[in-house]
Amino acid sequence: MKHRVEFAPAYSMITVELEAGESVKAEPGAMVAQSNVQMRTGMPSGLMKGFRRMLGGESFFMNTFTAESGGGWVALAPSLPGDLGVLELQPEQPVHIQGSSFLGATVDVDVDTKFQGFRGILSGESLFFVRVEARGSGELVFYNCYGAMKELAVAPGEELVVDTGHVVAFTAGVSYDIGKVGGLGSLVLGGEGLVMKFRGTGVVWVQTRALSALAAMLQPLLKSKSN
Repeated sequence: MKHRVEFAPAYSMITVELEAGESVKAEPGAMVAQSNVQMRTGMPSGLMKGFRRMLGGESFFMNTFTAESGGGWVALAPSLPGDLGVLELQPEQPVHIQGSSFLGATVDVDVDTKFQGFRGILSGESLFFVRVEARGSGELVFYNCYGAMKELAVAPGEELVVDTGHVVAFTAGVSYDIGKVGGLGSLVLGGEGLVMKFRGTGVVWVQTRALSALAAMLQPLLKSKSN
């Protein structure tokens, strides 16, 4: 499936070219423009997965774009300003993506929501990750970030420490724990919150900006306006 990413890394948009009958699915509101494509809205892979998406802050529904005779195209863009990535998934090698970073995928990608459990409560970020897995070869997932994006490798015996607000996605070959950098004084006074400590073998994608930091910066301004 041909695709091109434009306007990176600040205001990225991806245009996917579809042959007749080819489809791609995306989050509601992601479409910028399309030509010779039919859009259908439905639940992604069943009722239970739809409910789990809602619990994770995602939409219950997902849009599927299918090219009509002669082929067509659809352009997708995220809500946040930032970069956009395309990853070719391998069967039985799922990738976990933070909820606000999942943009879309080819139709033979299973999209589910994975609960982080108590670790998610500690992190102060989303309690859920979007879990994507290909049913066959050549399947693509589109993901975005706030700011620019960097890919970091995790090797056996090493530990990669990332601020919780800067994690975009990670492969299934790595595990993580929630912790802090330094002592309690550093947590309270150092300006660095809780972190995710990754170990194993795989890849972690990080973003250069954190949405939680932006929200904290804007909160006093919003309060003053409301008063």
